[in-house]
Amino acid sequence: MLRQGEIAFDAGEVFGYFIYEPATSELVGGGGLPRWIGPGGIEIGYWVRSDRTGRGYATAAARALTEAAFDHLGVDYVEIHMDQANHASAAVPPKLGYLLDRSDDTSEILTSGQTGHGWVWTMTRERWRTIHRGPSS
Repeated sequence: MLRQGEIAFDAGEVFGYFIYEPATSELVGGGGLPRWIGPGGIEIGYWVRSDRTGRGYATAAARALTEAAFDHLGVDYVEIHMDQANHASAAVPPKLGYLLDRSDDTSEILTSGQTGHGWVWTMTRERWRTIHRGPSS
């Protein structure tokens, strides 16, 4: 799995990262920027271990990945896709100023807790800069 991730990273297809807890140096999650949504955009994905949720790791990861997407990958917009049953994940995008763009009923059911009904949250480069850096940036 790690070798496949390295190959995808080097090919510019998926930029994957691990999230480590500062106090313990334990692996608590991961995140990535897969190029799955077409020209001009990129998707953000993130996950956090169930025993480490609610500590801000997903929000910090989504913030860092959004910054990286706009600063280093030259995209115009970023999307976050999730199953509607994932309430913890759905709390992250609004904290960063993402807007709920649409429902997506084509989500694959990967675990028993998923519904197959998704949400897609969107952030544009211009909105990100206005919210997080001020209008003159």
